[in-house]
Amino acid sequence: MDTTIDPTAWSALLMGLTALFAGIGALRKPGAWRVMIEEVEKSPALQFVCGMLELLIGGVIYLANPWLPSDILACVLKAMGGLMMIEALAILGFVDIYTQFWLRSLSHMHRGWAMTTVLIGLALSVPALLRFH
Repeated sequence: MDTTIDPTAWSALLMGLTALFAGIGALRKPGAWRVMIEEVEKSPALQFVCGMLELLIGGVIYLANPWLPSDILACVLKAMGGLMMIEALAILGFVDIYTQFWLRSLSHMHRGWAMTTVLIGLALSVPALLRFH
């Protein structure tokens, strides 16, 4: 009986499903992301919690996925984990500047960001599911 798990497959599946359903939610409720970002911008407690949570999740994803050039999914996830950690630090240190970027972007590209998020979710979920035997 094989009891090993594939951290890359699980990381990709969980990240993919999160992105997929977040994108679907944003398409169902236009403006929800903008409201969330506005709430984070107004609350130092939410800024800290969001930054620390993203740093933790990004760190776990980064550390769980090896850099193996032959495993494209693992490399993509390692890069995503690293980018998440950088974004978390930006939230913790420069939330006023960072949230303004997203608020301007979401005001005229909401549907595009939501669709991109859905596509990223599919791009992570499908290969993850294919890795499970």
